[in-house]
Amino acid sequence: MNRYLLPDLFYDYGALEPHLSGKIMELHHDKHHRAYVDGANRAMEELLEERRAQNFSEVAWLERLVAFNVSGHVLHSIFWQNLSPDGGGRPNGELLTAMKRDFGSFEVFKKQIVSVASTIMGSGWAALVWDPILGRLATIQIHDHQSEVIQASTPLLVIDVWEHAYYLQYQTDKAKYLAALWDLWHWDDVAQRYAHAQRLNLGLQGVAQIPQPAGRPSLELPL
Repeated sequence: MNRYLLPDLFYDYGALEPHLSGKIMELHHDKHHRAYVDGANRAMEELLEERRAQNFSEVAWLERLVAFNVSGHVLHSIFWQNLSPDGGGRPNGELLTAMKRDFGSFEVFKKQIVSVASTIMGSGWAALVWDPILGRLATIQIHDHQSEVIQASTPLLVIDVWEHAYYLQYQTDKAKYLAALWDLWHWDDVAQRYAHAQRLNLGLQGVAQIPQPAGRPSLELPL
C-alpha cells in the first residue's frame, strides 16, 4: 500500500520568527501534522483490511476518518509551502490580475479572506480556491479539515485557524495572528498552484454560464 508521508519544511523552525515562533512551528509540524499523516495511514490500512474481509459494516466510519486525516495532511502541506521567511507584500502577474477580476482588488480579497478566517465557528481553515466550473477565484471556510468545501475547487492559499496554529504565541488574539501571516505569504508558491489549477477540466457540459457584457449573448463555460 502506498503511504502518506510527512513532508519536510523548506526552512528552519525559527525562520518565520517573530511572526510565527519556532516552538509553534515545531509542535505544529512534528506533532499535529504528523498525527494526521499517521491517522491517515492507519485508517487506510483498516479500510483495506475490511475490504479484503468483505466486511463493510465499518466502511462509512473509516472513510470519514480517511477524509478527516488526509484532508488535514493536504491542507498542512499547502500551508507550509504558502509561508516563507522572505514572504509578504502582494502577488503580481496573472494571480494579481485574477484577484482584481474576481474580487475587485487585492485589498478587497485580503479583507474578505481575513473575515472568512475570523468568523469560523470552532476549528477550521480559510482558503483561497480556484473554482473550475465558473473559472474564478473564491474564498471558502473549511470546518475541521474537510467539510463545507466547494466540490472540485482547488485550494491555492490556506489559513490554519485551529487554536494549535497560534494559541501558544498569540493566545486569544486571533486577529494579531492573522495580521502576522501577511508578512509571510509566499506568493510565488500561490501563483504556481494557481497556474496548475487552471488546467483542471472536469469534462462537464452545460453546468455554468459566464456573464457577458450587455448586448452580447451569455456563453456556456467551455470545459
